[in-house]
Parts: sequence; structure tokens; C-alpha cells
Amino acid sequence: MDFKPLSKFIDRITDWRIPWAEVLVLYQNQEVFRYRSGYADLEGRIPIHDRQIIRLYSLSKILTCTAALQLVDKGELLLNDPLSDYLPEYGEMTVKVTLPSGEVTFEKAKRPIRVRDLFTMSAGLSYDIRSPSILEVVRRTSGRAPTREVAAVIAKEPLLFEPGARWSYSLSHDVLAALVEAVDGRRFGAYVRDEITGPLGMRDTGFDVPDEDRSRLAPQYEYSESLSKPVLKDGNDYMLGSEYESGGAGLFSTVNDYALFLNTLTNQGTSPEGIRILAAETVELMRTDHLSEAMRSHFSWSQLAGYGYGLGVRTHCSKKTSGSLSPLGEFGWSGAAGALAIIDPSSQVTVMYAQHMLNNQEPYVHPRLRNLVYTCL
Repeated sequence: MDFKPLSKFIDRITDWRIPWAEVLVLYQNQEVFRYRSGYADLEGRIPIHDRQIIRLYSLSKILTCTAALQLVDKGELLLNDPLSDYLPEYGEMTVKVTLPSGEVTFEKAKRPIRVRDLFTMSAGLSYDIRSPSILEVVRRTSGRAPTREVAAVIAKEPLLFEPGARWSYSLSHDVLAALVEAVDGRRFGAYVRDEITGPLGMRDTGFDVPDEDRSRLAPQYEYSESLSKPVLKDGNDYMLGSEYESGGAGLFSTVNDYALFLNTLTNQGTSPEGIRILAAETVELMRTDHLSEAMRSHFSWSQLAGYGYGLGVRTHCSKKTSGSLSPLGEFGWSGAAGALAIIDPSSQVTVMYAQHMLNNQEPYVHPRLRNLVYTCL
């Protein structure tokens, strides 16, 4: 193994646009490479360190889908169940329809949202986190915005299309967190702590950062095209309220912590220490491509060419189309600030890559990073 090309790549992108980056590569449960470069605080010239806390944004989705799949493992959910069996407010849905004349009308949905539609981003929901109904919940609850209450008002919004008809990135996994709460009875964050992060020893992963650890939270940047440089950006638009635990984008973690979780999925649901969080068969179901042909045309991000979409994760389906050096079945996801997860059971490879910049340059960084990992191995 020779990881010099990968370290040179990290140096190159941190000299280019990315304030800092860190990559951790595990092979057969052993750390074979770790490298970090750049500054957590550009203005203060403070280098990153190995306990830096970051906002995972959509990398949270893998853990949320794992939590919900645990309920499938336990027989408490079926993927084909109507969502309204557990969240009754989703029983009578309307669909927004644009007529050939351009007129917008609303019709009763012809079929129910199924549980699987939340996993596969095919429920017809939007990603409007600042819709008037959601903002009204924030106001009415004096800034608490409990997860279940937000999910309830999302149900009042018209669907963008018939459930199951398309793939569209949305608040589906935030509703999935509310579904876990409805089935299990615990708040989503408590469920995650009790069933996943606690057993795996992930002490730095959760929906908030304790006061004593705030100094470890990396400043948030956004790349400004007009200024041609990263600029500081406060907060997380997905932190709606003090009691809102966004299954789609709300987790904080560290490279070390989240790698423990990702590597457990690489080991088909059981950690090297023997802690099982999912059945191996369920991990296989998770990384199976669930896109229909009608849905596939809408799953069209350039960096995901050759990938399908499983139960909350991209999954490698065509080397011819992707140009990726990873094997078929490699899966994972990414986050708005640039974090990337690579989970590869067949090669026994796990990669946790972190950066902390919105407008994250993902189409350039992630495909190159992935190919370099396999070249170096």
C-alpha cells in the first residue's frame, strides 16, 4: 500500500478551495491510513486536530436509515406498510398537479405513501425546511419544534408527485426519524444513543454538542464564488429548534466516531467487537438498488453516475457508467459540508472523509478521492 498520492491530493485541495480536510481509511478493521491538512480556523490559522467535531449534514441519513431498519429487523415495521399505519396524519394526501395549460391544481393521491418511500426518497415530499407551516410550528412551540410535530405539519403540504413515481431529494429521512419515535416511543436522539452510538462507543456523536465540547466544534465555512474564497457561515439551517432532531441532517460527530459506525456496516452490521446493530441480510437490502426505471431518470447528479439508490444510500451498480475503481456494491452517502462515507463489504474497506465547507466542491473532490483510495490500496 502506498498512500502518497492520496496525501498529495488532500494537500492540493486544501491549497485550492477547501479550508481543511481529513481522511481515514480502514482495511480489514485496521487503520491503514489517516491524513489531515489545513486549518479549522482560517482566520486564526488554527490547524485541525483529531477530535474536531463537525456537522455531518446529510451523512446523518445513513445512521437514521439504520435506526429505522433496526425496527424492520425486529418485526415492528415492514417496508411495504402504509406510513399512515404509524403516522396517521399521512393518511389523506393531496398531490400538486400542473396542467398542460400551466394551471396548478390539487388532486387526492391515488396511492398511499409506504414506509419504503421514505427510505428511497420517493414519497413526494419537498426539501422546504423553511415552509410557512414548519416556521409556524417553531413559533407555536416557542422554538422547541419537536420532531413529531414538524413531521405532522409536513403531512399538510401537498405532495410534489404520486408516491413511488419519482426520486426526489427531500425531508423523507426527517419524517423517518419521526416514524422511529412513533413506533418505539423514545425520542429519536435517545433511540440512536441507546441502540447505535452507545453500544458502539461513539461518545462524540449526537444531535447537540455539550457545552464542555463546544470548543471542539469546527467553524463552518461556505465557498464564495464571487469572492473566490471560503467565508465563515454561522449555524445549520436544519437546526429548527431545541427539540428538533433532524434525521436527514442534524448529527454532529468526529472522523473517529463516525468511522466506528461506518465500519460496522462494512462488517455487515456487526462491529469487530461483536456489537450487532443490523442483520447482515438487512445491510444487503440497504445497499440493493431500489430505483425503478421511472425513478432513475431523476437520480442524475453527475458525481453519482453509475450509482443507484438503496435504502438511504448510493450503491455502485455500473463500473462502465461510473468510471469508479470501487467494486460493485460499494455504498454510502455524503453531506452538505463535504463529508463522504465509503462502505465496502466485499473489499473490507471503510473510508470516512471530512471537511467543513458548504458549496463543498463535491463533484470534483469525491470521485477523485474514491478512486485514489482504491489505487493506493
